[in-house]
Amino acid sequence: MKKQYVLLTLAILMAQFTFSQFTLDGEFRPRTEYRNGFGSLIPEDDDPGLATSTRARLNAAYQTEKYKFYLSLQDVMVWGENRQLRPDDENDTFAVFEAWAQLDLGSGWSTKLGRQVLSYDDQRILGGVDWTQQARNHDAAMIKYSKGNFLLDFAFAFNQDFDNPSGFQSVGNAYNTTGFFSYKTMQMLYLKQKWESFAASLVLLNNGFQNFDDNDNADGLSSLQTLGTHLTFKKGSFGLAANAFLQTGERQGELDVKGAYLLSLDLSYKASSTVGLGAGIEIISGNDGQTAGETGAFFPLYGTNHKFNGLMDYFYVGNHANSVGIFDIHASANFKLGENSDLLAKVWNFKGEEDLPSGENALGTEVDLVFTQKFKGYALKVGYSHLFPADGMYELKGVAEADAASSQNWAWAMLIIKPKLFTTAKAE
Repeated sequence: MKKQYVLLTLAILMAQFTFSQFTLDGEFRPRTEYRNGFGSLIPEDDDPGLATSTRARLNAAYQTEKYKFYLSLQDVMVWGENRQLRPDDENDTFAVFEAWAQLDLGSGWSTKLGRQVLSYDDQRILGGVDWTQQARNHDAAMIKYSKGNFLLDFAFAFNQDFDNPSGFQSVGNAYNTTGFFSYKTMQMLYLKQKWESFAASLVLLNNGFQNFDDNDNADGLSSLQTLGTHLTFKKGSFGLAANAFLQTGERQGELDVKGAYLLSLDLSYKASSTVGLGAGIEIISGNDGQTAGETGAFFPLYGTNHKFNGLMDYFYVGNHANSVGIFDIHASANFKLGENSDLLAKVWNFKGEEDLPSGENALGTEVDLVFTQKFKGYALKVGYSHLFPADGMYELKGVAEADAASSQNWAWAMLIIKPKLFTTAKAE
């Protein structure tokens, strides 16, 4: 009898390895930054910041013929944040970054449930924000359909933030988490169709933000609608990408949004096997002086905004949410320096889409340099950015030119290691 149990157990394990695949991998990503004007102008009397942070992740994926399961655990550590011999993490940055299951429903349909990354197209509206050490995720349910070159995703979310999951009735449905466009409800529809050289996608996004009355009681939702398209064209060495988005409805705090828009156009050209060139323009509407309680300012919500409007994060990265908008023109060149190294150089010129109170709208010029070197099993990235502010930037950031440091710059170095710890090959 004991022998039969052993044989049965071995048979079950063999069946699991035959029809499933398990992968365990990780990530170790320390980054050191020198900040002397990152995010905003630094005054002359302030000292630059220098710090190192590390993102550590452990990812597990399990896949069978009928479902996929994924779990990603992460911690973000700033070097020196905990005192010596401290028994716990003072800043409590350990988190479940992703935890989801995707079920195959047949005929191209599936559903994905749980904490997940919503990342689409160039990540202008919905992105993983992977540059930040914590990155961005969503707790959502999704219905997916894919057939040939057509893709449909429909996601929806209903968020709570109370500590006692069993106390639904006593706690109610008030959502007290605010800031960074944290939403109570969300519905998203994404459609994409590809052709030989052309692709087009459509995004329809509705976010419901919790409102409160004067007594801090829940008082309905403000609903903000964002809709638009992303278009790409690729033929030989020439490429084109365009975005067109509109926003309407209400922001957090019952702020009416009217006529808000984002338009962009980017061109790319592969000049040779070692040189790639790019140029583009983006216009994001600002608060055009509408009456109190209204705005015409667009905000790109949950996109990877670090990759747009300059790497020094002066716009739309936890800032510039209801301001003068942006009009930027940029040009870039990517040089392949060797088999495993390249250098990106990019120049941006910024203006406000609306004038500042003084009538000024010139904001300045930024130069970004990023060097990447790949080694066997890991990579090193090093960057330097320098801002040349115009008169409008001092006014926008509230720092007098006479008080600002003579140089506004930012430098960083990041090591990326992604070890494959364990995998079982899926049988054919």
